[in-house]
Amino acid sequence: MNAPALHISGAARIGATPVFGPLSLRVGAGQWTCLLGPSGVGKTTLLRLITGVDEVTSFDGTIAASDGLALEGRIALMAQTDLLMPWLDVMDNTLLGARLRGENPDRARARDVLDRVGLSDHVHKRPHALSGGQRQRVALARTLMEDRAFVLLDEPFSALDARTRSQMQDLACELLCGRTVLMVTHDPAEAARLGDAILIMEPDGLTPVTPPPGPAPRPENDPDTLRAQADLLIRLRDSQT
Repeated sequence: MNAPALHISGAARIGATPVFGPLSLRVGAGQWTCLLGPSGVGKTTLLRLITGVDEVTSFDGTIAASDGLALEGRIALMAQTDLLMPWLDVMDNTLLGARLRGENPDRARARDVLDRVGLSDHVHKRPHALSGGQRQRVALARTLMEDRAFVLLDEPFSALDARTRSQMQDLACELLCGRTVLMVTHDPAEAARLGDAILIMEPDGLTPVTPPPGPAPRPENDPDTLRAQADLLIRLRDSQT
């Protein structure tokens, strides 16, 4: 998939209280843009505004794709929690989007996607019988089933142990290749591994940070990646003082 870029420009508020901005953000076409920043600065609110599900926050500005086409129906969101329906098995959770839209679910494609995320032996299990990593794989499979040009990730791997988190990062990079991805994360190591572009969000705007060289996912022990991780940590610490 050759997805277009995403442009966000403007300011958000709740009533008379500013939430963020004004800011100008370009999410590069077919790239991963990692967004970091202190808690409460408006990162998750930004994702909710892009998806159009925020009914509380007012946004004065524009949110648009570079190809000029409407965003509706072209965005998938993967949240920090897996949001699996406990009464549905892995297969039906993967097909949840189609079910909610009243579409005929494509079970053959879902089986292929579940095989790609390593869950082909678990399709009939319900969420309570899965590990945390397996549940996140179901959430990733559900996101892939949406087959959207724009993918928004809100700290999707933060609750996982280090080994599983690294595996999920690798898998997401592989399976979301060609999509335009905006990921909110609090983890400098994650941003250094995955970001084609890295931005720190602060109350007065966005600060770009040069990512390490080389394609993502970058090795955790790569010297350039480690230096970028340390630099991001220092910048984040300084931004909260």
